[in-house]
Amino acid sequence: MTEGFDADAMIERFRERAEGVKRRNLPPVAGDERRHFLEQAQKDFQDFAMIGDAEATLEDGVLRLTIDLRPPEDR
Repeated sequence: MTEGFDADAMIERFRERAEGVKRRNLPPVAGDERRHFLEQAQKDFQDFAMIGDAEATLEDGVLRLTIDLRPPEDR
């Protein structure tokens, strides 16, 4: 499974997904459905962006993603 796996390419796809969420058009919904859509979009963006910022290592078939959640000034 790890043969030919490119962790950097995977991370780049997550960066692209995060950007895609930012560009999503708001469907013609209102009320609770609109609120739910916006909340889900925020969660999707956060998840994709976090993985997009990860540093990946692949050792002995184990993929490790390191995500530094500290503010930039504390890194």
